[in-house]
Formats: sequence, C-alpha cells, structure tokens
Amino acid sequence: MATIRMTTAQALVKFLDNQYINVDGVETRFVKGLFAIFGHGNVLGLGQALEQDSGDLIVYQGRNEQGMAHAAMGFAKQSLRRQIIACSSSVGPGAANMITAAATATANRIPLLLLPGDVFATRQPDPVLQQIEQSHDLSISTNDAFRAVSKYWDRVSRPEQLMTACINALRVLTDPAETGAVTIALPQDVQSEAWDFPDYFFQKRVHRLDRRLPTAAQLDDALALIGRKRKPMIVLGGGVKYSEAGEALRQFAERYQIPFAETQAGKGTIVSDHPLNVGGVGETGCLAANLLAKEADLVIGVGTRYTDFTTASKWIFQHPEVSFLNVNVSNFDSYKLDGVQLLADAREALVALEAGLADKNYSNDWGDQIAQAQSKLLKETQRVYQVEYSGDGFIPEIADHLDRDAVFAEFNRLTQSVLTQSRVLGTLNEQLPKDAVIVAAAGSLPGDLQRVWRTRDYNSYHVEYGYSCMGYEVNAALGAKLAQPHREVYALLGDGSFMMLHSELVTSIQERAKINIVLFDNMTNGCINNLQMEHGMDSFSTEFRFRNPEGGKLDGGFVPVDFAAIAAGYGCKTWRVTTLEQLATALEEARQSPVSTLIDIKVLPKTMVHKYFSWWHVGVAQASTSERTQAVAQKLNAHLDQARKY
Repeated sequence: MATIRMTTAQALVKFLDNQYINVDGVETRFVKGLFAIFGHGNVLGLGQALEQDSGDLIVYQGRNEQGMAHAAMGFAKQSLRRQIIACSSSVGPGAANMITAAATATANRIPLLLLPGDVFATRQPDPVLQQIEQSHDLSISTNDAFRAVSKYWDRVSRPEQLMTACINALRVLTDPAETGAVTIALPQDVQSEAWDFPDYFFQKRVHRLDRRLPTAAQLDDALALIGRKRKPMIVLGGGVKYSEAGEALRQFAERYQIPFAETQAGKGTIVSDHPLNVGGVGETGCLAANLLAKEADLVIGVGTRYTDFTTASKWIFQHPEVSFLNVNVSNFDSYKLDGVQLLADAREALVALEAGLADKNYSNDWGDQIAQAQSKLLKETQRVYQVEYSGDGFIPEIADHLDRDAVFAEFNRLTQSVLTQSRVLGTLNEQLPKDAVIVAAAGSLPGDLQRVWRTRDYNSYHVEYGYSCMGYEVNAALGAKLAQPHREVYALLGDGSFMMLHSELVTSIQERAKINIVLFDNMTNGCINNLQMEHGMDSFSTEFRFRNPEGGKLDGGFVPVDFAAIAAGYGCKTWRVTTLEQLATALEEARQSPVSTLIDIKVLPKTMVHKYFSWWHVGVAQASTSERTQAVAQKLNAHLDQARKY
C-alpha cells in the first residue's frame, strides 16, 4: 500500500480538493474554497497546509467568523447545495462565533462545513490560550457546543481519525435529506502532526445526488388520497428548488389545475405571474394563498418542513376534513401533520404523480376561485405599493396604539423623510434588474417580501427564514455573489439587522465581489415592536431611543445613525435617500457601480405590510394587569382551540 507522509491539516486540504458532486450527469467540484480567520488555533496547522499547497481551493479572508460562515451558507444556498465553501476558525471565541451560523445552516438544510481549531489533544499546555476548563469533564471544549446545531460532529484526536471523519462529513453534506452544518473539530497539535496516509484516501470522489424514487405502495396511497379530494393545494417548499423540480411541479399543477402556494425557501422556484402561483402561505402569507388555504381539503406539501410560519401554527388549513400528502426526501419531515408519506425526490415524485393521475381522469372543484384570488392579490399588491404619507390623519398599514403622530413628526424632523416602507418596496420591485437576486432574513422585510414581492426570474429570491437570523443578510449576499458573479445581488434589511452584523461587506470590497445593500432605516426593531404592541404591550425597548434622564428608561429621542457614512468608510459607494426621486437615481447609479454599494433609506415606522387572515402562536402572558394583554390572551386561547394539536 502506497502512503504519503503529511500532516493532518495537509491531508484534509488535499482530501477536500478532490471532492465532486454529480447531479443528473453534470459533475461539479464540490468544495470551491475555504473562508478563514487565522489565529493560534489554526494558522500553523491548517494555515500552513493551505500556504504550502491549497490545490484548486480558493482561500477567502473573513472578518468575523459568524459573518464568513453565513457568507458560506449564502453561497451554498444560491448554488442550490451543489457547491460549498468550508470555514476555518481558531480555538475558543473564533469557534464560538460560528455556532450561530451552524444553527442557521442546519435549520435551513444547507450544507456548511466548519473546521474550528481545538485545544491540545495531548493536554500538555493546558489550559492553553482561550481554553475553557470544565472541572467535571476535561474532554469538553468550546467546540462541544456545536453538537446541538450540527448534523454531523466529530473531533479528530489522532491523525488517522481524519479519514473516517472526512468520509462521514461528505456523506452528510451531500445528502439532500440529512444535510446541514458539519463540524470537524481539529486540535491544534493534531493539525500539525504527521502520519503516513494511504494514497487512495486522496482519490477523486464523485458524490452522486440520490434522486430517490417513490415506492409503488406509497405512490398508490398518494394517488388514492388525491382522488378523494376536491380542493387540493400544493405547498411548494425549498426542496422543490434544491431538487430543480420546478418544471415538474409546473407541469403537474397545470395538468390538473392545482394552485400552489410558496414557503419562504420555495419562493422564486416558479415566477409569481404564473396563473396557478397564489403566493406565500401562512403567517407571513399573502391574501390569495391564505384565502384558498382555508378551503383546501388536501395539502400536498412538496419539499417543505411545515414550519409554524407556513402553517400559521397549524391553524391556516381549516377545512374540517383536510388531509396532508407529504412529498419529501426526509423521512422525518414526511411524517409531519400525520400526513400520507411519499418518501422521494421532489422531481421524481411529481413526475410519478402526474402520470398516475392521468389514468384516473382527475379534476377538482376550484373553478374560478384561483383566478379570483389572484386578482385580489394583484390589486392588494398595487395598493400597498402605492401607499404614501398623506400628513395629519395618515393611518399606516400597522395601525396599533403607538402615538404615531408624535413618532412621525419626530422621525421627519430628524430625517426629512416621510417615505413608506411598502412604497419603497414597490419601487424596488419595479426597478431592480429582472435577474437580480434579493437576499433577506429577519425583521419585517421577509414578511413584506413573501406577501407582495413579485419574482420575475428563477432563483432570484434568497430569504433565510428557517432561523430568521439577524445579520445574515449582508454576509450571505457576498456568498450569493460568489456563487453567481454575473447577477446583481441586493441585500434588503433593516437598521437592526445591519447593526447586528455586516462584517463581510469589507470582504466584498477586498474580493471585488460587488453587492448592493438596501437598508430600510426606521430607527426601530420594527417587526418586534409590531409584535409586542399587537399582543397588548406598549412600545418597550424595541425603538432605538436614548435613555431618558427623567425616569431612566429608553424612551428619550430617537438615536440617529448615518449608515451611509459607515459603508463609505469601508470603501462602498453610498447614497442617503429621503424621496422616491433620490431612490430611483441611487438604484441606477448603484447598478452601474463597480464596487459594493449601500443605499440608506429612511422609512416611517409602521408602514410595512400587514398580515392577511393569519395567526401565530406566541407566548402571550396568561396573567397580566393590562386589559389589552388579557384580551389578547383570550383571543389566543380561542385560536389555539381551533388549531391542530400536533
């Protein structure tokens, strides 16, 4: 047996450089490169290996470990899970910074390979710099925290352990049913330890996408169920996009005239103008989908994990005899809601269902209800896209008990802006390039986008809502740009998310990977402000206000921030926008800019889009001195009585 003597880190690099994925006969290098922030826990091991021979792997220099890992996730997501960028950190705080990104990836079923440095396997220098000592268990390090948020976790305590660790890591990363974050902890002494690795460990490996076929028995059950139902609705999840099953779903839906609604992950698989696309469904769903959802007697969930936002906490599907048909590669997800399971690849399952129904002459009873719902949605979308501040007496879309006249006056005095969020969103939807990719994650914008954003091109809608992670947006936009350099990428986010994390904006400048930041500044964590006030509270510590010396609470004046100045300091081209005319100019100039851009848009609080016929189960106080809170608790309990229990 031929062997090659090299360090553990060198062997890891060589292994990663030889991994490929084959999807429908198209072979792609699976690991494009590696994001790294070097510290004492990885620079002399993995860093040395990359310096000596990185093969075809591209090394990217991150600014914050969470930020770079979210960029890697954005890359994998935009690549439809066909290619990844690994991430390396030092031991301790560097590793801990990546835990949030690991959770985000696992929640969203996105492959993310994390290679954190670890404490010494020998323990000779313990406690080494940045080491946590647990007196009850000396084997624990910071990296054990990744266990809860990883789909596969391993620690390479001996060089020879690397081989099985790597094989299992790639098994999970390339598995459409089980993918997510994979963590391989690398003790810093082991990284540099030499061993005689067998040469076959470094052979080219091609991982083939498993397009699982439905079994005959499950297919028969599915066809029988559909045949009994008169008002089916498809819920199009992210699994349809990742399977590239959009065309199969379109053909199936068109043949049998079945409306399809979208999850956040599924939106953008089929353009919004399709006559059977009724838009986002659930808590952040749109008018059309949520109207039809209440009458559907069959929900065909394709590639969805049925989050509480998709089902409105298991309340939105209200037909007394509603059933669920779950088409999924994940056995775990296929069992949800007591559904009939069709365990298969989305594309293969849809092709089989279309063919199977042909013999049954299947039709449904929706009639012109789909077209009517579509018409209502288009009218509502145009309405909210045209909402403008009209002065005294203006009632925003979120008409809660905030003293909005006082707030609007203060906001206008500080910003000279009375732009509404929904009007700005409409302008963006009209003026961004057709093939532009929009990236969003947290706050009010994902809700607005799912409700009224009209997608015009395939894979142009990139919203992380499995974990709703503030700070994902800017960093993931870089990842999306690295995945598809030919497309303009726009991160849409609020002031809260930008301040949470935007570290890789600097990396975008460094890499000349131009991205566009469209920042909606309402001086508030507006989404949560709406949530608290809708559920009986007053505005409490969600607006960005100075501490008031009178009373000592955070209810002083707004804290103004010049976000354009921040980005300009990084080297971005920037604009401050307070009018629609300024916005149009900024968008055109941003499109032509060769460097990353930021458009700082001041938008009035409470002017985002309101919900449509939905409900969300949140933890409302069941005992309170507030009459408003008491009333909300009673309403919640009534909705809970109507919702499915599991």
